[in-house]
Amino acid sequence: MNAPHSRRAGIAIFCCALTAFASYDAFCKYMLQFYPAPFVNLMRYLSVISIAGVMLCRHGDLRFWRAPQKRLLILRGTMLAVVATSFMTALLWMPLAEATAIYFTAPLLMVALSPWLLGERVQRSRWAAVIVGFGGMLLIVRPGNALPLLGTVLMAIAAVCYAIFQLLTRRLAALVPSPVQYAYTAIICLIVTAAPAPFFWPTEPVPWTAVLLLLAGGACSGAAQWLLLAAFERVEASTLAPLNYLQLLLAVAISSLVFHKPPDALATCGIALILAAGIYLARSGPSARSVQAIPVVP
Repeated sequence: MNAPHSRRAGIAIFCCALTAFASYDAFCKYMLQFYPAPFVNLMRYLSVISIAGVMLCRHGDLRFWRAPQKRLLILRGTMLAVVATSFMTALLWMPLAEATAIYFTAPLLMVALSPWLLGERVQRSRWAAVIVGFGGMLLIVRPGNALPLLGTVLMAIAAVCYAIFQLLTRRLAALVPSPVQYAYTAIICLIVTAAPAPFFWPTEPVPWTAVLLLLAGGACSGAAQWLLLAAFERVEASTLAPLNYLQLLLAVAISSLVFHKPPDALATCGIALILAAGIYLARSGPSARSVQAIPVVP
């Protein structure tokens, strides 16, 4: 396979992954009308852990528990479990567009936290981009806006934990293979989401067709992660980083067209500021290139 063809294929695969993530978020927003968030999350990670097993088999070593940096791996998985729980619960009240926009402040938080967690030096222009991005978030969650306080707080927690998760992923990237990181994360997320599930079980029997649908949705989320890994094998992170924000644009489109809840004028301006700041950070400097496009399991 020649390099240009591989590059184009990688970009196409990456866009497919982002589309799958955005579609799964919309799927969750819809299914939460009928089933409790912990139950939906449990179905999701039952599928994801199956995919993790396949990835480990392809990696050729099922003894993932012998991996180094176990504490960081456990902390990383716990951070994503908090992200999944907070994000899913917030969707009960939050419009998809505004929720995703707040979540996408995580790359800005990564830049803000990197001097303390990674010892990196952040240029003034990048601090300015962070401030612009957070200004955009304030336009979305402004006082007097219709966004529910609890949902906004949960989404902010998800963004902070997601930023820490990404920074830990970066620290572990050269130390632990991606399939092993994936497996640890899948197991921890399954344990954390399974713990509250019995207390939030659906009051009515769940049809087997609905169970299969929820498992298929989880498989879509897990497959999207696999697509990300495939994309990063073909294309450098600096090229893919700005494309991450396609997911935010898709969330705005889905929220407007499917759920009939478009962001208002000020929220749209806030989303535009977050997009601009995020793309600038993704395109400026080696730190942005290495941090912003790390494969995750959102």
